[in-house]
Amino acid sequence: MAEFMYSSREHKFILKEWLDSEKILNFDSFKDTFDLDDIDMILDQALLAAKEVAAPVNIDADRIGCELKDGKVTTPPSFKKLYKFMCENGYGPSLHDPDDENRLPEIIKYAVLEYFGAAIPSFDYPGMSGGVARLIHSFGTENQKKVFLPKMYSGEWGGTMALTEPHCGSDVGEITSTAYPTDTPGVYKIKGTKCFITAGDHDLTDNIVHLMLARIEGAAPGTKGISLFIVPKIWVNEDGSLGEPNDVLSVGLEHKLGMKGSATVMLDFGSEDICRGYLVGNPPDENNRAEGMAQMFQMMNEARQGVGSGAVNIAQAAYNYSLQYAKERIQGKAITNPRGPRVRIVEHEDVRRMLMFQKSIIEACRAMVFKTAYLLDLINDSPDKEEKKWADGLVGINTPIIKAYPTDMVWQTVAEAIQIHGGYGFIEEYPVAQYARDSKILSLYEGTNFIQSLDLVGRKWSQNNGQLFVSWLEEINETIGKNKNLEGFEREYEIMTKAKDSYRQMLNEFTSKIQEDIRLMTLFSTRILHATAMLWGGSLLLEHAAIAVEKLKELNSNHADYSFYNGKVHSAKFYIRNIVPDLFKICEVIKDGDTSTLDIPEEAF
Repeated sequence: MAEFMYSSREHKFILKEWLDSEKILNFDSFKDTFDLDDIDMILDQALLAAKEVAAPVNIDADRIGCELKDGKVTTPPSFKKLYKFMCENGYGPSLHDPDDENRLPEIIKYAVLEYFGAAIPSFDYPGMSGGVARLIHSFGTENQKKVFLPKMYSGEWGGTMALTEPHCGSDVGEITSTAYPTDTPGVYKIKGTKCFITAGDHDLTDNIVHLMLARIEGAAPGTKGISLFIVPKIWVNEDGSLGEPNDVLSVGLEHKLGMKGSATVMLDFGSEDICRGYLVGNPPDENNRAEGMAQMFQMMNEARQGVGSGAVNIAQAAYNYSLQYAKERIQGKAITNPRGPRVRIVEHEDVRRMLMFQKSIIEACRAMVFKTAYLLDLINDSPDKEEKKWADGLVGINTPIIKAYPTDMVWQTVAEAIQIHGGYGFIEEYPVAQYARDSKILSLYEGTNFIQSLDLVGRKWSQNNGQLFVSWLEEINETIGKNKNLEGFEREYEIMTKAKDSYRQMLNEFTSKIQEDIRLMTLFSTRILHATAMLWGGSLLLEHAAIAVEKLKELNSNHADYSFYNGKVHSAKFYIRNIVPDLFKICEVIKDGDTSTLDIPEEAF
């Protein structure tokens, strides 16, 4: 098995040189716990644990995977040791506990999670439990918190989101799972079937707590009538001890393209008519409207942000392997010296292009993710109410972008990593093949990427009469303007200036066109999201480059960090000059308004 390769250098740049981490660490939540000097130690320890404990298990995740037998799902034997290690060392569900006095800021937590996510992408059990616990923490009763949170944050109990049903997929409003009141207030009888449930059953914990969407009998149709329930696999007694099985059966285990260590289960609730669940929040109001979807969106948005980060760590891991291979593989001769010796393939021009394609996109996507993590810290811990509100609005815009763009691009970047390996990349002994299979689900998780694009174009653009998105664009405009005189970036400034102007023209053109034909919104929304991400990504890498340019002036070319900063400069140049121009094509396509996709008869496809 290839040695897992990863570095914390990029994260140290982001946290100590780019983002104002000192501001976050000076908030009351952290000022007595962490300072800037602690970042290196936290990141290095997490990376070491990911390399030595998590990464060796990744091959078991893929080759052994999960198994359903006699109604029970088992994970690879090595998973138990890894799960125990993560829970005992602060890398488990407790990492997500908002009341933990030693909790990490989001900007640091995202870096820690990136290392483990890159080492073993399919090991999502701790994160699922932590997300479920956070939702119960936000909306549960005091008794529900008392009963469930301690054992969920400790990792003794697991957790899932049970949303999807076989007949409706992403159209959650069509679910048929039903809840019936019992004689016990707040307790309902549950019946329904859920599919594609991540960590839906496994042998890592004593109990699994399902956050399940169901409609209380008589509630309104569609999403407005859906409620949220805590449905444990094993019923929990009033004293917190485990009681009888709660009529939750594992009836199917998906055989997947990748992520084979993640148990994706079909669950049947109430087949024997004895499944019970606790209502989260209030029952439907006098208009039969319920609270479940609003509650679930807290965890859904957290998951979307996490999935975008997950795409970055898979892309980075695959890039690292392809870079190592390119530096070691000797094949062919330099085009400038056809009679010379055979050279390493990293010296071939097209291999260098594929490496830069990966490197620049990964750095742009990571910048988007960590910019959003920084805003989450403002939302969670800033004492300034206006700042919280401002940050919350920006996170709302960022979330569909960081979920969709990185998860679309990871498929392309890993494909380039495979291509660099040549025929060996198609062989399972090389890890890039597994990363390709593991990456594809990310564009489908937590609402497909089309849904994210529709959220951006159909909702976020028009929030606060469009003023929020205008201010979001203005921040990009300011970044470009600040770097007008950045040495060596004259052409890049020109491209970014043209890109922001083209984007605004596209926005106006698109707004006008959809007034005439609403179908154009759904036809073009995915491409618009990509164009938005390209513009944003280019501006963020411009910020990185400005820091790197100044650092290079201070350092000798023999300095250990010289190559890192030089790489930052070239990543920004490549992204702005090779990726951002795709925005111009998208703008032209939308301006043209081609409707051939809509006009073609179904029989002609």
